This record gives sequence, C-alpha cells and structure tokens, in this order.
Amino acid sequence: MSSIDIVHAHALAAPAARQAIEEVAAKLADRFGLQSTWRGDVLDFTGSGVDGAIELQPSAVRVTAKLGFLLSAMKGMVESEIQRVLKEKLG
Repeated sequence: MSSIDIVHAHALAAPAARQAIEEVAAKLADRFGLQSTWRGDVLDFTGSGVDGAIELQPSAVRVTAKLGFLLSAMKGMVESEIQRVLKEKLG
C-alpha cells in the first residue's frame, strides 16, 4: 500500500479556502469516484482503493491518502492530478 502526503501553501481566507477544497474534492470525485465528508477543518474522502483527508490549515492545505493495490501502481499520476487541481483552485 502506497501513501501520498502533499502540502500546498495558500493565501486564502478560511471560507474561500474551504470552498476551494470543496471544488478540489468535486474534481477528485469526478476523476476517481470519491465520496467526502467534513469533520471540522478536515475533509475525509474515500473511494475504491483510496482513503484520505484534506486538512485546511491557516496558510496551507495538506492532502494525505493511502492508496490500495491498483492505485499504488498509478501513484505518480494520482499525485500529479492532486497537485494540478490544488494549484488550479488554491493558486
């Protein structure tokens, strides 16, 4: 099982950052079929072969995930897609 740990800096106010995280989660849901729920300032997500969280911090967003066997083989592609969407939505 592989894991992902990405920290992406942002300069957004908390409500705008939270909205951006919602948009990131929607993109990832479309791309990877994920379901997500908020737990405080953490958006937990799960799907076929992946479990993780997007944590809203004051000046950064941290994405952590554990990839199942099939997605482990595509770890580089999954990380690239997450980084691309974070950059698009959070700057």
